[in-house]
Amino acid sequence: MRPPRLRAGDTVALVAPAGPVPADLLEKALPVLRGWGVEVRVGPCVRASPGSPPYLSAPDAARAAEFTEAWLDPGVRCVLAARGGYGVQRMLDLVDWAALRAAGPKVLAGSSDITALHRAVDVHLGLSTVFSPMPASVLFDDFAVEHLRRSLFEPERNLVVRGGAAIVPGRASGVLTGGNLSLLAAGIGTPEHGSARDAIVLLEDVTESVYRLDRMLTQLVRSGWFAGVRGIVLGSWAACGDPADVRALMVDRLGPLGVPLVEEFGFGHVASSPTLPLGVPVTLDADLGTLTFDEPALT
Repeated sequence: MRPPRLRAGDTVALVAPAGPVPADLLEKALPVLRGWGVEVRVGPCVRASPGSPPYLSAPDAARAAEFTEAWLDPGVRCVLAARGGYGVQRMLDLVDWAALRAAGPKVLAGSSDITALHRAVDVHLGLSTVFSPMPASVLFDDFAVEHLRRSLFEPERNLVVRGGAAIVPGRASGVLTGGNLSLLAAGIGTPEHGSARDAIVLLEDVTESVYRLDRMLTQLVRSGWFAGVRGIVLGSWAACGDPADVRALMVDRLGPLGVPLVEEFGFGHVASSPTLPLGVPVTLDADLGTLTFDEPALT
């Protein structure tokens, strides 16, 4: 299912399902979001003192409750993660997915650690979601803001996203899935395990050594997660070592899959990142470096 698009006057719930939110970046972003003509409701974990352990915005139960209450609120049309970090997987089993399913569709937006929440919403609710830059980040620049706004309010304007160069040429169609490599690998064996079958896969990460990227990719390959994949789109690998070494790894681990493979597509932990809807059909043209969405992500 595709959630409805946003309109002026709608309410966006800002939540913190992972790490603590930097107060200065939050306060800078709030006027930008409100400039879209929406009401922004800031969840209690967003402004909470760091939890225990300190790399969480709040205890697991509190973060799960914040997310659940935002989703169940009939006035909220979009649940937007303020930032990533770490912690989403810890709260997934505390969410009442049956209640969320009964509440009906709405938009989930975010990236990085929020990949685990994208997977959960896909598996448990059957909804498309929005892999997007997040407000409480130094990467929430003018381009990222406007591309996210169009994706939420005017999704038909973002049907073609351009960037990147072919490692393996070709053209393929499938449903867009994926996100942060670390979270996809960590999801193996969980209820949100999922699969890349019949999919075009997004992959990106940050501050991971090349050997750790190798381990994650190898885990996904050996588990069968990539079985039936139709194409792969690589985003940013910020602070992941020598780009030449990262590229060589991608050629080594992903090239043998024999599907169109594009690098440096410009999404992820990088400035001016586009918003990329998940769970909707796309066509990847590796030679042209384009992702073309067959339909708008939101109705």
